[in-house]
Amino acid sequence: MQVEETALSGVLVLTPKRFGDARGFFSESWNRRTLAEHGITLDFVQDNHSLSAAAGTIRGLHFQAPPHAQAKLVRCGRGALYDVAVDIRKGSPTYGQWVGLELSFENGRQLLIPEGFAHGFVTRQPDTEICYKCTDYYAPDCDGALRWNSCGIDWGLSGDPVLSDKDAAAPPLAAFDSPFAWEGDA
Repeated sequence: MQVEETALSGVLVLTPKRFGDARGFFSESWNRRTLAEHGITLDFVQDNHSLSAAAGTIRGLHFQAPPHAQAKLVRCGRGALYDVAVDIRKGSPTYGQWVGLELSFENGRQLLIPEGFAHGFVTRQPDTEICYKCTDYYAPDCDGALRWNSCGIDWGLSGDPVLSDKDAAAPPLAAFDSPFAWEGDA
């Protein structure tokens, strides 16, 4: 497993090794022991899987607030997407900054997003599937969102995005009172 840091401390790119032959390939997308060797010790409790039918679909920017905050490990099961993490920890030197990464079935990369970051993505191909692990169970009372176009993210859109009503009505980052606090980088 290749582990790379990003410009935002704690947000990591994980690229599993693929072992291929004429039949296809095999890959371990998560291995607790292997990741612990890289200092990554997370306890995932839930797997999520979504399909976006149209290219240009934006989902996010989403987070789950304490006491049910979630870290996520995101990968693309089919198609291609641009995945984004935004630092929403009050007092963080990178508050409001974002990183983005192309995730696709072909490249096999994954984005590890810690608690205290909003997450979103835009699909690049029709019928794109996203799969992600979470460190806490979904709690509707802790569900939150930020407006997709309020953080200066270059989504690479060529037209208007496909949005849910929830995402279209989400508050902008400038009006957001974050429930997360930066505690320094370990």
